[in-house]
Amino acid sequence: MADTSTDITTVACVGAGVIGGGWAAHFLARGYRVRAWDPAPDAEAKLRRIVDGAWPALTELGLADGASRDNLTVLPTLAEAVDGAGFVQESAPEDLDLKRTLLADIDAVTPSDVVIASSTSGFPMTDMATTAANPARLVVGHPFNPPYLIPLVEVVGGEKSERWAVEQASAFYRHVGKSVITMDRELPGFIANRLQEALWREALHMVAEGEATVEQIDTAITDGPGLRWPVHGPCLTFHLAGGEGGMAHMLDHFGPSLEAPWTRLTAPDLTKQLRDDMVAGCESEADGRSIAELVAERDRAVIAVQRAVAESRGRADG
Repeated sequence: MADTSTDITTVACVGAGVIGGGWAAHFLARGYRVRAWDPAPDAEAKLRRIVDGAWPALTELGLADGASRDNLTVLPTLAEAVDGAGFVQESAPEDLDLKRTLLADIDAVTPSDVVIASSTSGFPMTDMATTAANPARLVVGHPFNPPYLIPLVEVVGGEKSERWAVEQASAFYRHVGKSVITMDRELPGFIANRLQEALWREALHMVAEGEATVEQIDTAITDGPGLRWPVHGPCLTFHLAGGEGGMAHMLDHFGPSLEAPWTRLTAPDLTKQLRDDMVAGCESEADGRSIAELVAERDRAVIAVQRAVAESRGRADG
């Protein structure tokens, strides 16, 4: 099926809470018309407050030509909301039965060539699409809060999703300015939430055992590894930890520490295959940049992040 991502002018947002409202704000800022529906009696007022609250940040980021909050329409029925929409973003509460029913309802009133994406935080589409008559065009489009500010979207289909739907969703999200990970297969919680959840669970363990305070845990990230992550994720960060030998040296030298009690998570066996995959992955991501070049890139970024955070705090204090 042909890619129609650039032809879309209207997006339907089903669910108008924090996530749905953030999506609506993002689409509006990118110049789209947004048609929204939520069964809550005060949904429209809440949605417009969310959009109004996001608009200053979106204005600072830069609005697309024609972007306006006046392009938001809240409709009384689901069928009216999806009428004329070229893409549907569902953002209902994280309840599996609700998701199943709602996605089936959206499917029933939306043309079969329109992709329907769910903002679910962790449910696989295979589990959510069980009652939909046409699950081929149902995909996960998992954002991070707030969707109007955080660029990441994870896209993955279910067992009955067709490739064209996954590809069109990914293309559309990129077209509206998102950083897209198109996953190769379903995984509960997807990628980023599983990483985030691992950190969160260890933090809860440390507080529960009296090993660290909440403030210490937050400072450990904001003033430690968190400063490196905006430019290099955890894998390239450890690639640099290996010095000139990169990831290969890091794993060969520090691999035994995986057996140390540094976390409640059980470490996988550091097999030769895992080692080689990590080394190859870092080499691919480095894309020809030397360790020295990556170090310089990291250092410039960390300085920029520190200065930006200090400036932001100074303005807030002032």
